[in-house]
Amino acid sequence: MSGETDLIKLYSARILALAADMPHTTRLSAPDATVKRRSPLCGSTVTVDIVMRDGRIAEYAQDVKACALGQAAAAVVGRAVIGCTRAQIDTALSELKAMLTADGPTPSAPFDGLDVLRPARDYKNRHASILLALEATAEAMAEADKARCA
Repeated sequence: MSGETDLIKLYSARILALAADMPHTTRLSAPDATVKRRSPLCGSTVTVDIVMRDGRIAEYAQDVKACALGQAAAAVVGRAVIGCTRAQIDTALSELKAMLTADGPTPSAPFDGLDVLRPARDYKNRHASILLALEATAEAMAEADKARCA
């Protein structure tokens, strides 16, 4: 019963509020790259569209089909991602992984809102869903860079 109580506490009011208020949910009509990532463990998916200008994300859209934790992570990412460079996204992804797996520090600004997901570190089966938005964004940026250089 205590495991069930802990899981209920994991889905805090703040996480549920973030999940209910997802930004950038209208797909882009002409993205530089689109990436869909799926968590094989739970089936959560995140599709990201980006437009890059001068090495930064200028436009962003996401289609999120995930648990509340994945949705909350995507909401935080969606609020922070415009104007970010590939290095900032890669750093945020590394920091989020460290926070979840090694009790590392909160990801740096502008992704410090991901700290709300710190209680999920004890639920390894939820990590993949939480990481999807940043993973899809990093992959989309890499694809946009590759297309630009081709």
